[in-house]
Amino acid sequence: MSTVKESVDVDVPVRTAYNQWTQFEEFPRFMEGVEEVRQIDDVHNHWTTKIGGVRREFDTEIVDQLPDERIAWRTTGGDTNQMGMVRFRPLDATHTRVELVMDVEAVGLAEKTAAMTGTIDRRVRGDMRRFKEFIEERGGESGSWRGRVTPG
Repeated sequence: MSTVKESVDVDVPVRTAYNQWTQFEEFPRFMEGVEEVRQIDDVHNHWTTKIGGVRREFDTEIVDQLPDERIAWRTTGGDTNQMGMVRFRPLDATHTRVELVMDVEAVGLAEKTAAMTGTIDRRVRGDMRRFKEFIEERGGESGSWRGRVTPG
């Protein structure tokens, strides 16, 4: 498994950044290679990605979610194995640091090559930059889910 860490400072309040991140079905608008995220219920999503010409489908489960602080997830089925957490840290009343940490297990030759060459790190860095542009251009969130999910 490889660990990917990336952060970005966004020019919106923590509540706005967090609320937008809970809108999983909007991820294809700023995440390269994500074709679709379908929200099944409050804690389950079905993903379709295409990276390096390889299409993958997998399911994720949110295992910990605390509004304005963090969202943690893991895959529960499909073609990939990963887990991660995104944290939201207020820098001041109108600026937020969004920190993403993911553990990704490369499956298949394309993914293993991407991990070894740093392609995954660059893709995540680009996704975070595009999230910054997306939320700052909007000036507000497209929706929100403020529920609490507790581990265990």
